[in-house]
Amino acid sequence: MTSGATSPRVAVIVLNYNGKDVTLETLSSLTVLDYDNAEIVVVDNGSTDGSFDVVAAAYPQVVQLRVEDNRGISWGLNAGIRWALERDFPYIMVCNNDIEMAPDGLTQMVKVLEADETVGCVGPKTYYHGDRERLWAAGGILRFKESVTRERGMNELDRGQYDEDGEVDYINGCAMLKRREALLAAGLWDPNYYLGVEDADWCVRMKRQGYRCWYAHRAKVWHMVSASIGVYKAGRTFHTGRSQAIFVRKYANAFQWLSFLAFYSASVPVAWLRELFKGNQAAVTSKLRGVLTGLRTPLAPEPMD
Repeated sequence: MTSGATSPRVAVIVLNYNGKDVTLETLSSLTVLDYDNAEIVVVDNGSTDGSFDVVAAAYPQVVQLRVEDNRGISWGLNAGIRWALERDFPYIMVCNNDIEMAPDGLTQMVKVLEADETVGCVGPKTYYHGDRERLWAAGGILRFKESVTRERGMNELDRGQYDEDGEVDYINGCAMLKRREALLAAGLWDPNYYLGVEDADWCVRMKRQGYRCWYAHRAKVWHMVSASIGVYKAGRTFHTGRSQAIFVRKYANAFQWLSFLAFYSASVPVAWLRELFKGNQAAVTSKLRGVLTGLRTPLAPEPMD
């Protein structure tokens, strides 16, 4: 990563909450990208594990912003997005603190935005970090079922079946490159979401402004999936259920409401039996509490700037 003069400027925003070790791993790949005009910004989202000082010592060239209280993913990312918008970056990439990006990953995504002004955001082909050829996501699919979002190609071995760029329903926020104009049109990320679905929500609002979500298969990322927050744990499932309910409240028509409620009702006993043998039933009841909470939580207006 250098400070070039020809390529469009990109702000790369990494959100960290008490994940100093994985954040350092992520920065080890982001700081050696072959893109010549990127600036990395780590948003410390109220960490209490000394992350801020550790990152400053290891990567003094990286900008850090400190958010004193962790109010969720959207709140933290918005601090970084505002910083970038105020400095007139034409492109802004938001990403998790648990990814490894191929050296040319950002270059490949910028090419997509440069080629088509109707593309508002672009995402990479994403693999599991611990299984380098197994796909985690090749773009995302939106649906009004129990999980609302689904990663295209998840758990499939990469045999080239997704080796074609194209439009998708949404881009997962683990690595999403955005066009400045799309951000200004759609607004910031909705802080009504604490954890989960906030990326899909922003994509829906962006598409309503006439932009498209695009999958770029030549850009590659390896995701240390849930390295910091776990996969199916009570704390996470509560927020996931709450976020899914909020999304349905915001966007579902009558048929989609019925679909969501029917699929979710059917999934609860299945999940309960599945988790019973793991001693993890609390995660199921926690998600149910999250859905019920999301259905009645008063929603604040979406931030536009």
